[in-house]
Amino acid sequence: MSGILPTSTSSEGVEPEPAEGGAAAPEGARRAIEGRSPWLLAWQRLRRDRVAMISLVVIVLIVLMAVFAPLTTAITGHPVNEQYRQTGLTPDGLPTPPSGEFWLGTDDLGRDIFVRIAYGARISLLVGVVATALTVVIGVIVGLAAGFLGGVVDTVLARLIDVVLSVPFILVAVALVSITGPSLLVTVLVIGFFSWASVARIVRGQVLSLREREFVEAARSLGASDSRIMFVDILPNVLAPVIVYASLLIPVVIVVEATLSFLGLGLPPPTADWGGMISESQNYYTVAWWFVVFPGTALLVTTLAFNLFGDGVRDAFDPRADRIMAEVSAVTVEPLADVDAVESVPTIETRD
Repeated sequence: MSGILPTSTSSEGVEPEPAEGGAAAPEGARRAIEGRSPWLLAWQRLRRDRVAMISLVVIVLIVLMAVFAPLTTAITGHPVNEQYRQTGLTPDGLPTPPSGEFWLGTDDLGRDIFVRIAYGARISLLVGVVATALTVVIGVIVGLAAGFLGGVVDTVLARLIDVVLSVPFILVAVALVSITGPSLLVTVLVIGFFSWASVARIVRGQVLSLREREFVEAARSLGASDSRIMFVDILPNVLAPVIVYASLLIPVVIVVEATLSFLGLGLPPPTADWGGMISESQNYYTVAWWFVVFPGTALLVTTLAFNLFGDGVRDAFDPRADRIMAEVSAVTVEPLADVDAVESVPTIETRD
């Protein structure tokens, strides 16, 4: 084994051998032999994923567009809700196509679609991030309590999770928003309330397997309280699947918010919102294609970028599936190099 292990590796408590001339090993060599954390390994895998990195760049650009949305107003000179009925509408009262004044055309009221798309990104990203954060917090707390405490608590919370998962989310969300009235707060609360059960089920399954591990028993023997074991010892070990699920949940939340706005149950007008813009354009798609194409493209690109990035995060934290598929492909695709070598393998005879 000494010929396999690197000579620069040192066991715990043993100082590394000095370099030639008595000098200590370079700092770079010391860092090279240090162990890498799972988070660092995941980041290195994610960084090598070109699709995930391109998606991350697209997400950053969308975020910058949302943050600097007032800059679009300053550049174009068109406020987000300003109606240009003289220059933004044709003599027949139809939206005008893309031009030097209106880069992406206008809507049915003569408003600049480019500016409204930039402001609509704010709503979509805000709802997506805030509702996902609310979902993760509730799901993690419920999942930790159900998986760790067990007994009656686990039974009650598990049945509650099943009930929430069985509720038709869109129908109930539409009913609640129609009763309470459309607003940003109501939209976030409704989406967060009906989305936490999936996170709770994932966390509960992870905690059920972790609570019997040796490090939990060691913490109990040292007198640690249940709350400390749950949030200090167990929680860091379930963060990886939670982060993966959260990255895939953000585009789902964005689509749900756009769906509610499309149905007239999102943010009230004249707030710029991608779902509301698509809803307003359904009567003009035959005469003003830009009215439906550009808001729909913004929604499509955003959700696609988040989905592809979420897939990359999932593969970075759990690359075993890809590795297994690669090994299977290598075994099934590569031909046998030497048939005689296969025939020369000794067989084992059995006796009756």
